Amino acid sequence: MIAGTTSLMSLVACSSLPSAPPALTSIGHSLFGKTGTPALTGPIGTVVTDEPQASLTGHDVLARGGNAVDAAVATATALSVTLPSRASLGGGGACLVWRPGSDAHSFAFLPRAASTTTNQDRPAGTPATLRGLYLMHHSYGSVDFNDLLTPAITLANNGITVSHTLASDIAAVQTALFADDTARTLFSHDGTPLSTGDTLAQPRLAGFLERLRNAGIGDLYTGALATVFSNAAQSAGGALTADDLRQTLPVESAALTTSNNGLTADFTAPPADGGLGAAIHYTTGAPAQGVVAAWRASGSTDLNTAQALLNDKRAGGDTLPALPASTAFTITDRTGLAVACTLSDYNLFGTGRIAGNTGVVLGASPTQAPRPLLPAAILHSGKTLHAVIAASGQNGAADAVGDAARAVANGQTTLPEGPGRTNAILCNGDSCHGVTDSRGTGLATGTTH
Repeated sequence: MIAGTTSLMSLVACSSLPSAPPALTSIGHSLFGKTGTPALTGPIGTVVTDEPQASLTGHDVLARGGNAVDAAVATATALSVTLPSRASLGGGGACLVWRPGSDAHSFAFLPRAASTTTNQDRPAGTPATLRGLYLMHHSYGSVDFNDLLTPAITLANNGITVSHTLASDIAAVQTALFADDTARTLFSHDGTPLSTGDTLAQPRLAGFLERLRNAGIGDLYTGALATVFSNAAQSAGGALTADDLRQTLPVESAALTTSNNGLTADFTAPPADGGLGAAIHYTTGAPAQGVVAAWRASGSTDLNTAQALLNDKRAGGDTLPALPASTAFTITDRTGLAVACTLSDYNLFGTGRIAGNTGVVLGASPTQAPRPLLPAAILHSGKTLHAVIAASGQNGAADAVGDAARAVANGQTTLPEGPGRTNAILCNGDSCHGVTDSRGTGLATGTTH
């Protein structure tokens, strides 16, 4: 029986929730402080992302004793600094988590559209990422959530080295992006787009993250920061209200799952529908785009309905329009806990505007463009992990996850390259290694034995 999709309604007041279940050991604020625990030695886990500085951030959390979900929180917030074109805090995404001996869980944190069109010349979506990460961490994390914002604050304050991916994204949309004075100041030198190797400091974003660390994530959705952010969004033409932020609720559910020959494959579940396309592509070879197009046309978001389609190996023949850019990452730790996530601003650089003094790139409204595919998969047999897979690549992302999963199931040791771009962790027995798409400039760090 597949559990029904559920949302953690108590996150309306999530600042009052504990950062981790009582059964977990809390490392607390010493994780990045002067009294931090000594770095672990030996294999600690693997992190694979599209942006090297974010990979190193996740790896550092693992080295300091955090688990894979702790590292995922730090990696995602680091990406909001190092790759804001695709992973701003103003956007959303989906994650898949599996712990050996337990069922996989899917987390969808999708932006909402503004409830009003008044004073809205550049429609924005609500910032869903932090609330989704908080819910995932509440279920699986092992250290203080607010402490995991520290690396992103440091990166934003000290400045990052602009990666090839970020530089390419800036160049691709510079005309529209630089129409906004704040964005032009941030992402250019006197109108010349930042290039690979340049330094990008974001003190306003650092200040916003610092305030979040001190006040708690709940303050962004139900407290004073909700008013600050919504006012800033309105000034930038996004028309968000504090009530819009309050109603931005992440969803935790069972994963979509299929088993064959002793191998179980789990996928991200609706309302993030890229996992459905990837799952049916994995089982049938049918194009994932057609599956997702038919699913969206049906208007359904029900998990049980999606699982029934997967069980029936139901394909679709429709097509999708051009989809927004995204970024994907995968993480494992020394215990076998595995995480795969895909993040998006629902457009390259979202609305192309910054939410005032928060320094956050506003994600685009989900009503203004087709939703991105947010696929991820984890393959395992019993308590043995075989692969952790996530992919970007716009329309090709779900097919890429399905193709990679099929390759693993067929015993292949290399992953196919298609229109999508895959970040994966492949395991053989007790040994795992990361694989990032050779056409990109991502980084796989660490190994697990």
